[in-house]
Amino acid sequence: MGADREGGARRRQGRAVAYVACGAVLLAGCASMPDSGDLSGVDSTPRQDTQVRVFAMPPSEDATPTQLVQGFLEALTSDDPNYEIASQYLTEDAATAWRPKTGTTVLADGPDAFELPRARGREDTGETSFALSGTKIATVDEQQSYAPADGVYESLLHLTQDPKTKQWRIDELPQGVVMGQGDFERNYTSVNKYYFASNTAAGGSGQTAAVADPVYVRERVDPMTQMVRSLLKGPTTWLSPVVRTSFPTGTALKKDVTTLTPDENNKLTVPLNDRAARVGQSRCTEMAAQLLFTLRSLTPSMAEVELESGGKQLCSLTEGAEATAARGATEHVEYLYYVDDKHRLVRMAAAEDGARTPEPVPGALGEGNTQLRSAAVSRDEEMAAGVGVDGGELYVGSLVSGGSLGEPVLRSAGKTADDRLTTPSWDARQDLWVADRNPDDPRLLLLEHGAGEPLPVQTPGLDGRIESVRVAADGVRIALVVAKGDKSSLLIGRIERETKPGEDRPTVTVQELRSATPQLEEVTTVSWAGDGRLVVVGREQDRVQTVRYVQVDGSTPEGPAPAALTGVKEIAATEDDRVPLVAYSEDGIVRLQSGAQWQKVAADGTAPVYPG
Repeated sequence: MGADREGGARRRQGRAVAYVACGAVLLAGCASMPDSGDLSGVDSTPRQDTQVRVFAMPPSEDATPTQLVQGFLEALTSDDPNYEIASQYLTEDAATAWRPKTGTTVLADGPDAFELPRARGREDTGETSFALSGTKIATVDEQQSYAPADGVYESLLHLTQDPKTKQWRIDELPQGVVMGQGDFERNYTSVNKYYFASNTAAGGSGQTAAVADPVYVRERVDPMTQMVRSLLKGPTTWLSPVVRTSFPTGTALKKDVTTLTPDENNKLTVPLNDRAARVGQSRCTEMAAQLLFTLRSLTPSMAEVELESGGKQLCSLTEGAEATAARGATEHVEYLYYVDDKHRLVRMAAAEDGARTPEPVPGALGEGNTQLRSAAVSRDEEMAAGVGVDGGELYVGSLVSGGSLGEPVLRSAGKTADDRLTTPSWDARQDLWVADRNPDDPRLLLLEHGAGEPLPVQTPGLDGRIESVRVAADGVRIALVVAKGDKSSLLIGRIERETKPGEDRPTVTVQELRSATPQLEEVTTVSWAGDGRLVVVGREQDRVQTVRYVQVDGSTPEGPAPAALTGVKEIAATEDDRVPLVAYSEDGIVRLQSGAQWQKVAADGTAPVYPG
């Protein structure tokens, strides 16, 4: 529990003592706590410098029940690593039983707390209870995994008074912590830890794909050591069926290691227990790559990781992580593609300083003989798929001069273009995904290597019609825009593949679909924009259209949102944030360069895409 991320620190004046980390300067003085009356909410506190640390105050000897509850809730929002000060507000037995790290409940504002009336004639029994309430917006579980939530939060605190000292303490309370969104954003930061895709290869090259597993850690409580421990414990429950780790089962930090700190050259030495002592060089390199990817998500300047076990060095890794596993954020993108006013697939340099003159792509899709509505380009930029102008046919061809197109690989029987095929998407295995929106036979389909008989993809729990399909670079996560009635939402699913004995083709399933934009009533278009991030165009209820970034877990990433743009119909990004964001809007094809405003690329183009 606790009182009420994009950066800044928060503090409710008078409830905690805050010090600037670099100078131990005492901030505003503490105000006195009320000694009677109900508690209003422990409100979100204003954002301040990220270097400000908040330290809890222990209970005073004469604290009233109201003061005790207020102080306890405030103590939970401090940077106390093990909640030792918060435990001082509890009885000895309650402190022993309490497990604050089992999870965090995030409320829109700090929890409202009020003392429950005592029965007449029992006002002086030495016992009282406080009800906590609020509007729930998210939870972070014991694995540090974030999930959006809604509904009413309600819980009870029971207090007892020591008959000898007359001091009040909490003797019954729920497990975990609760705090308002403001304090959550000050206390926690989202970081990606990395594992390897267990059933896919990136880019069709045979190289393993690195998969981001986002977790929230306490930002000023030794986050580096937290991240290493979290990585060693294994992937979160949602992701675990489709990833693997190279760390042997039971691997942990060496028993006497309490904190990890890089040296002056940004090299981090990680002492492991004996479970890792006998790994071979190849496996150790994979372990180091997982650590280096993870720590660079937290500290981009991390230069080297060295692993030790059994009193000896196992291996070290500097710049070779990308040779061990492919990450979407490190893949090189050559071109931006779109459909021009002649319904051809054209391309132009993706880099901000590249040539802006579009040219038809090599091959049949650039010749204009088959008019296109939308297209997708494979991640190696050697193949492309195009949907015909009426949305009814899907073509696949190579991006090689003189290449032929042939017959459509898929047809839809939908009565209108909007009831036919979506824009396709290529995955890391060079397989092609597309949804048929035909109301009489809605399907999510997979064409292995872009050819052959389409494979129906199972989508248990899907409620609505798929309007858009985007597969992540790691090949194990998929983003679907799903419409139901007059609403549309963004869902993230886990791709599972299983080839049963005696069968030539796999069974492919999208499991555990979960919302990434619960606050949006209408999602127009989406694209992957990082290893664990997407860019979304949508609209909240009764509000104007917005362009925003969201995390794959449904949280809001740190950093500024893209510049405002009106009338956006389609958007394109890559996992590499150095490549400009591109959109199709009422002004045509426009792109957003770093630190600039939207600029027009082509007045008559539509359907912009990057590879994938």
